[in-house]
Amino acid sequence: MSSTSRTELPLPDPRSPDPEYLQTSIGWSTADRITLAGQDLPADIMGRLSLTELAYLLLTKREPTAGQRRLLDAVLVSLADHGLTPSALAARLTYTGAPEAIQGAVAAGLLGAGSVFLGPTGDTAQFLAQALRDHAGDTDDETLHEVARRAVAARVAASERVPGLGHPVHRVTDPRTPRLYELAEEEGLLGPHLRLLRLVATVHEETTGRRLPINGAGAGGALLVDLGVPPDSVRGFVLIARTAGLVAHIAEEAEHPIGLPLWLEVEERTQPEVGD
Repeated sequence: MSSTSRTELPLPDPRSPDPEYLQTSIGWSTADRITLAGQDLPADIMGRLSLTELAYLLLTKREPTAGQRRLLDAVLVSLADHGLTPSALAARLTYTGAPEAIQGAVAAGLLGAGSVFLGPTGDTAQFLAQALRDHAGDTDDETLHEVARRAVAARVAASERVPGLGHPVHRVTDPRTPRLYELAEEEGLLGPHLRLLRLVATVHEETTGRRLPINGAGAGGALLVDLGVPPDSVRGFVLIARTAGLVAHIAEEAEHPIGLPLWLEVEERTQPEVGD
């Protein structure tokens, strides 16, 4: 088929005085006004909405209820820091080399959010949402168990990791997980994605004979989708929390350096042995 026979969408004309593609619902400003999410920033938002509430509003186009806000805060708090993880070390070492560019150190840490650390939040959200895609209105326990069985079977057959299960440190129980489930139940917001994740863990153990705990990142991802955060945005959403942790690591690095002595120790240990 020739290219001329295809239906082609017209390209926007950037020379137009009011090009339609140059629009955003996020925010805009004039000489005397700042608007965010369609509201006046100083008059309507500042002093009324928290950062968590604002982030949710920008993503979902609605403000969270009190119960949703409590759970959103719980997820973000649970993911703010997890010790000297690779991402925290990356931030500290980058700061060691470029202390004048704290934003570079933060960025280095955020780039470490992958499939092992922090990234499972988004991976689990997408995995569960995909599994439930054809069952939006039918989420009784029997249906969810069948969805879990199929989802786990597909992953096991492909020799792929099941998102949301297992942790390199918390090998028996991730202490964040039962608390997130408890809070969701308290608020009456234990949704289908959290329920499905629990069944996924059960089915995985029955299938493989290995018991892997639900990790906190996975539980957080499931909860965020239940609260209405788009699955594809979950990984980005939780970076809001990790940024706070990374800034704290960098502030501590400035006062009590780890990066420099760590580098010197590694440098010393990797020196070739000199023969007699």
